[in-house]
Amino acid sequence: MIPSLRGLLALAILATTSAAVLAPPALAQDVRTIGKFRDWTAYTYDEGGNKVCYIASRPQKDEGNYTRRGDIFAIVSHRPAEGARNVVSFVAGYPYMEQSEVSVSVDGSKDFTLFTHDETAWAYDEDDAKLVSAMKAGGRMTVVGTSSRGTRTTDTYSLMGFTNAHEAITSECQ
Repeated sequence: MIPSLRGLLALAILATTSAAVLAPPALAQDVRTIGKFRDWTAYTYDEGGNKVCYIASRPQKDEGNYTRRGDIFAIVSHRPAEGARNVVSFVAGYPYMEQSEVSVSVDGSKDFTLFTHDETAWAYDEDDAKLVSAMKAGGRMTVVGTSSRGTRTTDTYSLMGFTNAHEAITSECQ
């Protein structure tokens, strides 16, 4: 399945979003923390006069036979000025294998397939809202991907606090 135009545009969205999440404090001065909700944190920032809101979490457990790996995050973002809500993405901390897909499972039963580009995996447009709904109802999420070197990784996220963090960005970015 080929990602839609919105999905391709989302690649540009994450470039800014992940930079804000990963930026050192000196570079992230404009990012404001809305709140910390158990294992998820909600943020907002202004980009060219438009408000952007996102929630992010790090995995509780990351597994794989690798020697080095960068920062790992799950992110859900809202960009109301662009009509983008519930854009789900994962930053792997390594480049994914070209044209590979990532498997996401919520509580071991709800499975989703995401497409990859460089270090990021994205939910297909038709799955963004479904994945967010599953995350709200779930307790644990597992993300399985393969690096450009063929290393399989499994990242396990807690979904505790996800619903409250999501409500916070939804309220902030109406």
